[in-house]
Amino acid sequence: MKQPFDRAVKQHGVTVLRVCRAVLGPGADADDAWSETFLSALKAWDQMDDDTNVEAWLVRVAHRKAIDITRMRARQAQPAQHLPEQASPYGNPGMADEGVWDEVAKLPERQRLAIAYHYLGGLRHTEAIELLGSTPEAVRRAAADGMKTLRLIFRSEGLSHDEP
Repeated sequence: MKQPFDRAVKQHGVTVLRVCRAVLGPGADADDAWSETFLSALKAWDQMDDDTNVEAWLVRVAHRKAIDITRMRARQAQPAQHLPEQASPYGNPGMADEGVWDEVAKLPERQRLAIAYHYLGGLRHTEAIELLGSTPEAVRRAAADGMKTLRLIFRSEGLSHDEP
């Protein structure tokens, strides 16, 4: 016969906490993993077979909850006082290619966005349609018109710039 849940908590709670602390170290995260373990256990308690090794089952659940918290930690942003300055391989507005960026900024919005998403963002035209709310043909046309305008401007000024 399966024991009452509160007895299982009293009997195996220390073991579960040790497992959580072994994986996460002492602190709030281990306490959270302990709580999550018993919340999950409570939800599954009625469906558990009578002959289940409760301690082993709780340790396995605790280990998985602790790993979940470890993964969550890895996904969270870490605050930093100073962010390192990194130069873009494509240049930054206001630097050496400022003329290009000024001319791109003057383009009509659809052309500017189509160029930004396709040439600078690396999206295919079919991917950019979702962002622009348009058809693939219209996105291709806007990008082509924008590039044509930029080429005309730079040819007339006698400048030689690569495509953005």
